[in-house]
Amino acid sequence: MTTARKTTTVFLTLLCGLLLTIAGLTNRWPTWTWPTLAVLLLVVPAAAFRIASLRRGSIPVSFEEQLTAPPVERTEHHVSHVALPSLWDDYRFVFSATVRWHLIKSPETMPVLNPAGLAVEAVLSRARSITEKREPTQASLIQHELSGALSRMSPEPTGHLQAMAENINLSLPQQDQERLERLAEVRKEGAVWEHQRKYEQSKRQYLGEDVLKDTGSAVVWWLAKNEEHVERTVADLPLLAQLTSAANDTDIPERLQNLLSEPPSESAMPENAEVEPEPKSQARTAEDHLSGFFDSMGFTEGDIRRGMLAKQISNIITKQNQHETAEGLLRRFDPPTASTQNDPEGPTSDDDATDETSTSART
Repeated sequence: MTTARKTTTVFLTLLCGLLLTIAGLTNRWPTWTWPTLAVLLLVVPAAAFRIASLRRGSIPVSFEEQLTAPPVERTEHHVSHVALPSLWDDYRFVFSATVRWHLIKSPETMPVLNPAGLAVEAVLSRARSITEKREPTQASLIQHELSGALSRMSPEPTGHLQAMAENINLSLPQQDQERLERLAEVRKEGAVWEHQRKYEQSKRQYLGEDVLKDTGSAVVWWLAKNEEHVERTVADLPLLAQLTSAANDTDIPERLQNLLSEPPSESAMPENAEVEPEPKSQARTAEDHLSGFFDSMGFTEGDIRRGMLAKQISNIITKQNQHETAEGLLRRFDPPTASTQNDPEGPTSDDDATDETSTSART
């Protein structure tokens, strides 16, 4: 009788004794029945043990327990932080998983071996054949690929067992991961810079070899951009000729040099633009300088303050014996009108002009 059976027999004997005691107290059995029950509770278990020992024979109890006890066999093993190669040198994946196996042959016909070692070797070999062909930048994707490839029981090379893996985790060391992120950022910046460089090269080539190849090409390009302003294109011919010559590092053709000295034609000017006296030479005159000064002050054409200030300046330079320049300023900025010519009592002194300028400025 095994230990388990002995324990069960003792437990049932005690339970029967307890039930009989409760029944005797409840029914008020006679006193002579209690010794009888005690004898029965002792004799019955002893007889059961005797009969079991006779049936068992001379086999030791410990050996019988070994035969009847279910065999305990380990069928899984956990591996962690195993370095697997990648497609790039000096970059390694970190592999962790739970390896499971199933023996193909029965233990009686199998030689002495370590099934855990065979199963782990088979799983790592299958995982290595995949990772060594993958880039380290795809660790998360390769982890799912390994989960599918190692999820099936496959026989290992010796043929003693089949192995698989689950709970797979694949990653990169933290330093390698940060290094790859920096490299990726540099590649992205380099790609952007390369596109910008090619764009600038293409633009320079387009302007140098097509647009500014000669003055004619520049005029056609400018006219295409300002097709509704032909007069403006004609007025910009001198500028286009200079720009084309500068771009090709050549002199302006002789046939176009006369454009540099010609004033803009009246047709190229706006309809309401004021026609200024044509300068006698290309050099800027006092009238031109004073006009630029008024423009920078915000005194545009038609502003009465231009004439008032020009008259004051004319009076000042007249005292310096610059009569011709003073007259030119008056003709340019304060030409006499019919009402002024007929009114001999108009303001002539510097004080009057100053009063008028101050009044106009306050207004």
